[in-house]
Amino acid sequence: MPRIIAVCNQKGGVGKTTTTVNLGAYLASYGRRVLLIDFDPQANASSALGYIDDGRGTVYDGLLKRVSPYDIIRGSKIENYHYIPSGEHLAGALVELVEVGGREFFLKDFISPVGQLYDYILIDLPPSLSLLTINGLLAANEVIIPVQSEYYSLEGLSQLLTTIEMIRNNVGHNLVVSGAVITMFDRWEQLSQEVARNLRANFPHNVFMTEIPRSVHLAEAPSFNQPISVYAPHSAGAIAYKSLADEIIDQEKNSTDQ
Repeated sequence: MPRIIAVCNQKGGVGKTTTTVNLGAYLASYGRRVLLIDFDPQANASSALGYIDDGRGTVYDGLLKRVSPYDIIRGSKIENYHYIPSGEHLAGALVELVEVGGREFFLKDFISPVGQLYDYILIDLPPSLSLLTINGLLAANEVIIPVQSEYYSLEGLSQLLTTIEMIRNNVGHNLVVSGAVITMFDRWEQLSQEVARNLRANFPHNVFMTEIPRSVHLAEAPSFNQPISVYAPHSAGAIAYKSLADEIIDQEKNSTDQ
């Protein structure tokens, strides 16, 4: 059974897509079979992996049962790393599915046939708490929360944790918070250090040791349709995401040991 991890934060601009794309690349480099599902209508993760519309459809078509997941899985430039693209039409699903029974489980039902093909399924969620987000959380068994190292990022965490708790209690879905990851961290900046200390002291779940730095290379890589492991493999951002992948895999080992 794969680890299905939703990467989620209702605040935009915190490095959510950057984290999903690059974490997936490093997990794949370790020989894990990885599927990234772009579930954000902005489709930035699809673009970062080189998606070109070839008419085969996107995750939106999958939700509406026009295609199977096998029809729209694409390969990336990295071995073992596949993805299902998104597109702007996905935003329309919020309206089209609003009165459909079981609408919260559409993504879970859609991806279930391909689960056995992968070790990790990463879901890049939109920066909002919407029906799309709920679909992603119910399809996942874990969640990673990127937190930008600024105070406004901390304020929205309680709302997201409340949503996760509601899913656990009201739907009976045991969604595990794998951890928060600090992004856009500047070790020379006092504010970054204070936010990191505050998060580590008060966040009720795991906070990954890895801190993702502010990096020009991380910002540039998507414009070349490449993850950081390909675009600038020796950069500080690349080293950080490799370290984050190590921590994720260590969780896997620790779970096996228990």
